[in-house]
Amino acid sequence: MKLTLRTKIFIYLLLVSLCGVFLTSFSIFFGVENQFSSYLQISREEKTSFVEEEIIRTYQQTGSLVSEQANSILHDQAMTENLFYTIYDQAGNAVADSTRMQHMMRGMGMHQQAETVDYETSSHPIEVDGEKIGTMEVVYPVELVGEDFTFLKSIQKNILIAVIAIILLSILFSFLFSRRLSAGFTRLSTAIQQLKKHKRVDVPVKDLSVEMKQLGESFNELANSLAKEEQLRKQFTADFAHELRTPLATLRSQLEAYQDGIWEPTPERLQKSHHELMRLVRLVNELETLIAVENPQKKLNMSTLDARELLRFMDSQFQAAFHKKGVVLRSYFPNKEIHFRADEDRVTQILTNLMNNALQYTPTGKTVKIFTEEKEQYICFIVMDEGIGIKQEDIPFLFERFYRGDKSRATKTGGIGIGLSIVKALVDAHHGTIDFNSEVGEGTTVTVCFPKKEKH
Repeated sequence: MKLTLRTKIFIYLLLVSLCGVFLTSFSIFFGVENQFSSYLQISREEKTSFVEEEIIRTYQQTGSLVSEQANSILHDQAMTENLFYTIYDQAGNAVADSTRMQHMMRGMGMHQQAETVDYETSSHPIEVDGEKIGTMEVVYPVELVGEDFTFLKSIQKNILIAVIAIILLSILFSFLFSRRLSAGFTRLSTAIQQLKKHKRVDVPVKDLSVEMKQLGESFNELANSLAKEEQLRKQFTADFAHELRTPLATLRSQLEAYQDGIWEPTPERLQKSHHELMRLVRLVNELETLIAVENPQKKLNMSTLDARELLRFMDSQFQAAFHKKGVVLRSYFPNKEIHFRADEDRVTQILTNLMNNALQYTPTGKTVKIFTEEKEQYICFIVMDEGIGIKQEDIPFLFERFYRGDKSRATKTGGIGIGLSIVKALVDAHHGTIDFNSEVGEGTTVTVCFPKKEKH
């Protein structure tokens, strides 16, 4: 069974919490017992030393090993500390014995657990000035009994209660944190599922973590891009159908007229039919070109080019066409060779498209200029015309397929709206830039720049 991300986070957080809780509680649980046992042992040794000192003081004062004060101390320690003593003199005779109280206490029901407790005995010689005056045997429980046992169990019980409470809190907080941490992924997953169903859903990023916020913003940008691409695809389909419909309808009507005998197939009428056919051919050819240049696997044939020679070639190619329309073409050639790396055929295609646009949209009597501008890392070709210009709201859409701000231009110029899409794809393939600056009625300036050095 595959676990969800939230479940995995919950399990991981809970495991980390429980490991910390158990390690801490076990160390405290057993540490308290060991420390308490060590404390009792030290306390027992101190009390035993106290009894020994009392015996030595009594011997020095009276010559006897025990006194009423010593017996009272033995009695108190037997009752309160579970320490029992047997005092022997030099001859080995027992002069004091509190071990009998152990049996009395057991018979009276004191320290009920004493019946199951093991006792140990230790012997201590009693010396004064290096002379042995007697022996002291101490009997003490191996385990805790009485109040010591009750006190330790109380501490361990409190620790156990704390551990249980912490475990419950760990489960609660692990659940809450896993829900919190997986909230962003849940939102993103929901949005992706909706996107698969072609439904647009933005991921709310306000309350997300920094990493998830970046991921959410990236998804929203992707969704926007996909929505835009979908809109462009629909628009492209509609525009493509429109571009095909006009010449096809014209050809159909002309052919039907020939078939029905309404028209005679004169050279002029055949020329019109051929013109419509060639319009379809140009459309298909430009679409094939666009698909080719947008193919990421398409390799450019890079070589070292001279900007001055390219300008001279463009000038020689277009002077006749400009002169025929009555538009002045002014080409400004640089004084030196300016080299850059690019695909010569593709650069020529780009400049040819831009020059054709300038020629088409510049009225008779106006001027078109073409020149270069050298920058630190780029060489730029600038085509400046005094044509009809472009509306500012149309400039962002110039590179979209079939887009034309003025829908009547297709009839006037014969364009099909793919040329600038091809230009943009070719410029991007060279890692270059292209910019339009235009005012309606004033003209348009197009700046296309290519890197001097080849980029990978």
